[in-house]
Amino acid sequence: MHKMYAIIVTGGKQYKVEAGKSIFVEKLDVKAGDKVTFDKVVFVGGDDVKIGQPYVDGASVEATVEKQGKDKKVVTFKYKPKKHTHTKQGHRQPYTKLTVDKINA
Repeated sequence: MHKMYAIIVTGGKQYKVEAGKSIFVEKLDVKAGDKVTFDKVVFVGGDDVKIGQPYVDGASVEATVEKQGKDKKVVTFKYKPKKHTHTKQGHRQPYTKLTVDKINA
């Protein structure tokens, strides 16, 4: 008995998801508590394996939005030696935290 999982595409990236688990994805335009459905499912694994070409027909993943947030700050520092030139820039990537409710395959 294998645990059912799926690989979905969102934000230009692929994520492995399992029912009940939380994932961090690129920012989605939704509010906390909303339901989200992903229909770009490229693979469904478990006892019954389905591989998409490019997506699995009729497969979807339902998730609930937990929160919108920002990652830790990443600092970019560039400098040119002996030229008195430097640039310091900070960046915090926004994310959406989701809890996967169920996988329909």
